[in-house]
Amino acid sequence: MNSIAYIIYLFVTYLVTVHVGFRFYKNGRVYILNLLNGDEELTNFINRMLLMGYYLLNLGYAAMMISMWERINNWLELFTSICTMTGRIMLTLALIHFLNMTVIYFISRKKQSSLITKNKRS
Repeated sequence: MNSIAYIIYLFVTYLVTVHVGFRFYKNGRVYILNLLNGDEELTNFINRMLLMGYYLLNLGYAAMMISMWERINNWLELFTSICTMTGRIMLTLALIHFLNMTVIYFISRKKQSSLITKNKRS
């Protein structure tokens, strides 16, 4: 039964990872572009690197979760186990996303305060 759970888990994880990664990649570009004062080349590079890191993080996390999986004996355990493992990866991704957004927020505040200070001096 574990093989069935692994296949279902990897399929669900793949769908979530690709969908969410594409959304982050597409929508996050605006924030990065703003922080880098419109430098599109650097923004595209950083955005691609963030997407690559996101995919690698998910692959590693999914592999770790599979290695920690306990033996599944019935359909109820299979369903519960898949839900638990999928929930863990989603919560982890949400936490990482909010940490990234917090960093972007503080960087943009620092950028704005330095612009205000610079304008006061002029």
